[in-house]
Amino acid sequence: MPPRKINLLEAADRRIDKVFDPHVAGDVNNAQVKLAKFGEVFDWHSHENEDEGFLVLRGRIAIDFRDGAVEMGEGEFIVVPRGLEHRPRSLTKEPVVLMFEPATTLNTGDAESELTVTELKRL
Repeated sequence: MPPRKINLLEAADRRIDKVFDPHVAGDVNNAQVKLAKFGEVFDWHSHENEDEGFLVLRGRIAIDFRDGAVEMGEGEFIVVPRGLEHRPRSLTKEPVVLMFEPATTLNTGDAESELTVTELKRL
């Protein structure tokens, strides 16, 4: 049986009800590809041992760093190096973002809060 394909934007619209609630789209070796809608503002946090990649599929986001922000639109990609404190936020209503990170990565990194997701749903 061939692998199952996923339309990521349709999955975001039909399966993701809350912002900052990442869902696993797929596993690639020891990494996961996660799909999420972003909300107004997330927690400041860092990941001591993991780099994190963000690809904007729909809408616009900003990733704040302590020394400035990077704004991103559809089709734009950035890697946040391990240990660098950051805070994602939306610039449009519920942008859809694909994240690439090790499977062990906790969404809030070193800053546990009500936004921390320990049990990821799968698409």
